[in-house]
Amino acid sequence: MRMVDVADVTRNIKEMCIEANHFLAEDMDEAMKHASQDEKAPLGRQILCQLQDNLKIAGEDMIPICQDTGMAVIFMEIGQDVHFTGGSLEEAVNEGVRQGYVEGYLRKSVVGDPLIRENTKDNTPAVIHYEMVVGDSVKITVAPKGFGSENMSRVFMLKPADGIEGVKNAILTAVKDAGPNACPPMVVGVGIGGTFEKCALMAKKALTRPVNEHSEIPYVKELEEELLLKINETGIGPGGLGGTTTALAVNINTYPTHIAGLPVAVNICCHVNRHAVRSL
Repeated sequence: MRMVDVADVTRNIKEMCIEANHFLAEDMDEAMKHASQDEKAPLGRQILCQLQDNLKIAGEDMIPICQDTGMAVIFMEIGQDVHFTGGSLEEAVNEGVRQGYVEGYLRKSVVGDPLIRENTKDNTPAVIHYEMVVGDSVKITVAPKGFGSENMSRVFMLKPADGIEGVKNAILTAVKDAGPNACPPMVVGVGIGGTFEKCALMAKKALTRPVNEHSEIPYVKELEEELLLKINETGIGPGGLGGTTTALAVNINTYPTHIAGLPVAVNICCHVNRHAVRSL
């Protein structure tokens, strides 16, 4: 049994909230640079270059890369041989978010009740997803999610007879309906299978997979490549102003499902697709 003090969780999440909101993840930085070189439309290329300038200024001057610093989404992969000491893990996670957003001067965007809508003033509570895994390590992924793109996400409860063509159509429909509202170029996270809530969680987690890594399942890899091509053929382009770079990646996760169902979730993220990953 390995002991992990929750104070270490708090400290790391605080630092990761600040890091993710100021610096593009390495995979996203590389993808954006390739996109600015490969974009065919002059206006699209100009937009991508402006986005690159924005990212450079944000890093140099410690300004958030987007004014919407998001609702903090935390994925915790916890080894079953880990025992947390020093207090509540959930309270430690939220304390890390609180410190990160208050001390990092990040915009506080969370309201304590969805209808009364009074701001919590520290961006807590976070949305936390726990997963028990083999081993004695703890992997933390902090993914601040802005709501320009979050509001464009969809869940489709398809019939099994809709098959793979129905899945493709659902994903393309979500992207086309989002248009410029998701701040393209976007990353498209997709969950296929499971249940209503499982496919949505898979789609959200798919956004944290590096954009230069495909699914290990051959047909899913082919589907990711095909959909990226089709999405970029829509012409939505950078900033929604036209071009050949509407998406930087399509990441798909799958899971077994019921004989009567084919759930599909599409969770779209804007061009910054913020995520920071650490292991304790």
